[in-house]
Amino acid sequence: MDTETTTTKLMTEGSITKQILLFSIPLILGNLLQQTYNAADSIIVGNFVGSSALAAVGSSTSLINLLIAFSMGASTGAGVLVSQFLGARARKDLEISVHTALALSMVLGLVLTAAGVLLTPQFLKWMDTPADVMAEAVLYLRIFSYGLFFNVLYNMAAGILNAAGNSRRSLQYLGVAAVTNIILDLVFIRCFHMGVAGTAIATDISQLLSSVLAVSFLMRTKEEYHVSLKKLQLQKNMILRIVQIGLPAGIQNMVISFSNVLLQSSVNQFGSHAMAGFGAYIKVDGFNIMPITSFSLAATTFTGQNYGAGRMDRVRRGMWVTLAMGVVYTILLGILLLTFSHQVIGLFSKDADVIACGVLAMRYFCPFYFMLSIMHSLAGTVRGTGKTVPPMVILLVSLCLFRIVWIKTVLPFFDTLDGIYMLYPISWAVGLVLMAAYTWKGNWRNMKAS
Repeated sequence: MDTETTTTKLMTEGSITKQILLFSIPLILGNLLQQTYNAADSIIVGNFVGSSALAAVGSSTSLINLLIAFSMGASTGAGVLVSQFLGARARKDLEISVHTALALSMVLGLVLTAAGVLLTPQFLKWMDTPADVMAEAVLYLRIFSYGLFFNVLYNMAAGILNAAGNSRRSLQYLGVAAVTNIILDLVFIRCFHMGVAGTAIATDISQLLSSVLAVSFLMRTKEEYHVSLKKLQLQKNMILRIVQIGLPAGIQNMVISFSNVLLQSSVNQFGSHAMAGFGAYIKVDGFNIMPITSFSLAATTFTGQNYGAGRMDRVRRGMWVTLAMGVVYTILLGILLLTFSHQVIGLFSKDADVIACGVLAMRYFCPFYFMLSIMHSLAGTVRGTGKTVPPMVILLVSLCLFRIVWIKTVLPFFDTLDGIYMLYPISWAVGLVLMAAYTWKGNWRNMKAS
């Protein structure tokens, strides 16, 4: 079968469990691959460069997420529209949305690259980065920023593919990028002794490769979402629709990322060992977070297609299926990580203090990921109907405003890492209660597809 001509997977008919599972598995595997090469960066740096370098790389994660947060919101908005247009068989709108989304991602990518390169030192000062880590952190983040254009472009292209149900293609490209990144890490760090600069360059090259592969496929495919370079445009009305749906998610991502930057700043005050340990665990954290976001995206795509087709009965059943899958995954992985906590953090560093800080984080996080999964799966379902503001408000209140209040009022009385770490599961619980209440009582099910 020619996969370039039969790639659209509509989920408006057939087994809901099978369709969501078949869509989610490649997406989860792709995200896990992405997280694997992100973790590989830190493992190689921690073992072959040192704890200070590991702290520099790890502490940049929350800041990198902040830089790309708005573009991820734009990808969400474009994905919702693409899935709805596919479900409604609106070919002309689909064509305009795909080309506008890619053009918009190029503009955002250029802006973010410039911001990252020019403002890196100031960003890191705001985060109270210790002096013994600052030089390496600036070097790493500045070089990494040169690849932000390709990161944004790939995420938008992958969002289009995922909205069409072709998550396997994204998996293939992430697999190629992951292998490339790990090989280049070893070459640049072990052979050429380039330190944190080597791992940043390796990441940039892998992101360039994945974006080229994804965009070139969109240009080759014969499906309705085919891309032609001459049709790339910033169509005003479509931009407004993408922004209308994606802006709440973008603002949400940015503000939550900002709260994580504040939390990282709090960790930074405990020194380089705490930074390295927390940074190591954040890489492990991705193996929970990325699948959670995959299930959320699966819920959004499934809902978008069925909402566009007027199948609200399938939307409701799909929500329960996604919830169950996320809860089972997070509970099983949480048990596994807790069982082997010292060995897992030990992959990143042999320093006992670094391991202790990482294991402490794991004990606060791992038992409670199921709450985060439920919250995001419900939010993904609601977003698929185009109603993105309520999930944004709920996630901002729980994962940002609540955290900032905690940092300002409670944290001063807990002069330990425990006071920072315990905030995460508490904020997840607040978000879960609010999101469940809205899903149960809100009017999102009564909206009409555009």
